This record gives sequence, C-alpha cells and structure tokens, in this order.
Amino acid sequence: MRVLHIISSPRNARSVSEALASRFLALLSERRANLSVDTLDVWQTDLPEFDGAAMEAKYADLAGVAMSASQEAVWQQIHALGARFHDADVILFGVPMWNFGIPYRLKHLIDAVSQRGILFDFDENGMKGLLGGRRMVVCAARGVALGPDFPPEIYDQQVRYLQLWARMVGIAEVHVAQAEATLGDPAEGGRRRNDALDEATRIAHAIYGAEQKYFGKRSNTDHQIAG
Repeated sequence: MRVLHIISSPRNARSVSEALASRFLALLSERRANLSVDTLDVWQTDLPEFDGAAMEAKYADLAGVAMSASQEAVWQQIHALGARFHDADVILFGVPMWNFGIPYRLKHLIDAVSQRGILFDFDENGMKGLLGGRRMVVCAARGVALGPDFPPEIYDQQVRYLQLWARMVGIAEVHVAQAEATLGDPAEGGRRRNDALDEATRIAHAIYGAEQKYFGKRSNTDHQIAG
C-alpha cells in the first residue's frame, strides 16, 4: 500500500492535525509491513509558482500548441507533482483550519497540480476525475468548534473544500477524523482530540480491512484460475 502524506501545518510536533495523521499511519504500518509513505510537506517542498509561465503553459496545453522553454519546464514540474498523487493508493491530508479555510501553501499545491490531463480531464460530456479507485483521509484540526455559533454549511471551508476537490479528481471514498476546540477549554479540547484519535484509528482499521477483503478475493480467484 502506498500513501501520499500531505503535511500542511508548519507546527511540527505541536500540530494536532499531524498527531491524527501520525496515529493513522502508525496503525496502518502495524498491519502493513510493506507500507510505503511518500511525505509531501508543503512548507518544505519547492512548489512551482502558478504565475505567468505556468498559466501560459496551461493554456498552451489546452490549445495543443507548442510551449516555450520556461513553460515546458514549469509544466514538467507540475506533472511530476501529479505523478505522486497517481502513485498513491491513499492520499492523506493533515490540515489545520486557518480562517475557516485551508493554509495558503496547501491551496498553492492544489492550484498547481489540479490541471487537465494531470488530475482530471474533460470533454463534451463534462469533467472526469483521474484519481478514481483511491481513498482519501482528511485529518483535520480546528481551534473552534463548528456548530450554532459557526454553522458548518457556512464556515467549513476546510474539510468541505477537500471533499469537493476529491469529487473533482474522481475520489469517491473520503474519510475524516477531526479535532475541534483545540484553542478552547483544555478538558473539552482534550476530549475532542482523543475522540479524533480514536476515529483515525478506526479509519486505519477500515482501510486495512477493505484492502484485505479485496486482495483476498483476488487471490482466491487467481488460485481458482491457476487450478
């Protein structure tokens, strides 16, 4: 199993979203001896600027015309990033809520890599995501608790945004573990964090179980064919 682990918090060991992601990975690694993790830290990765050259490369690609050297260079960078998503079986996001949305460096990554022919395609019948069959896990942390004061349908531009992005790129299976009220009452925040850690554990077991069921069926079928 191959996991693309996208880190979008700069807080390192103090990050609650990364504590959830780490729990998920730890439980999965206990079950999967051959687990492969590709870590993409948006704060440490040299993300291509989606500036004039990248924009012109995008439209050159759409029009099917030749690119300049600078356009070709940035387009190759973007394709290389996209390949990391295609290589993964599970895409894991550790994501804090910033001003009810996602950190700008994570948005930068998404804006750069979400291109036609890389993560989606479209024709006269509409848009088609190219990451079908993959699973996505969102480990989210929020300083506030969404609810009556902050209705999720208005204020949640964090998890809901990533769910929308998943739909665009063709990922149908999305799991979410979220810790809220991390900046409020320590007891309440601690309880919610523990609940989120338990959910991250449950998700890891669910994904492992689903994979075993799939490969078990495939192995039985292969055996019958071989026999």
